[in-house]
Amino acid sequence: MESILVVDDEHAIADLVCLALENAGYRCRAAYSGAEAADLIEAGRWALVVLDVMLPDTSGFSLCQKIREQYNYPVLLLTAREG
Repeated sequence: MESILVVDDEHAIADLVCLALENAGYRCRAAYSGAEAADLIEAGRWALVVLDVMLPDTSGFSLCQKIREQYNYPVLLLTAREG
């Protein structure tokens, strides 16, 4: 079973996305900050990272760049940001 990391500071959104992914047969873990996500990314192996663009402690774009450069995991950006 493949593992997916969902990163979103809105607990309800992260938990809902995880629930949907688990119902589809994936193992899912939620991180609620960029720092927590960075630790989990370093410690695990992920089939996919679902990443919010706007996090309170870092830019989702900069975290995405780090993921792509250092780990080469696929990243799906998730945002409610306008524009």
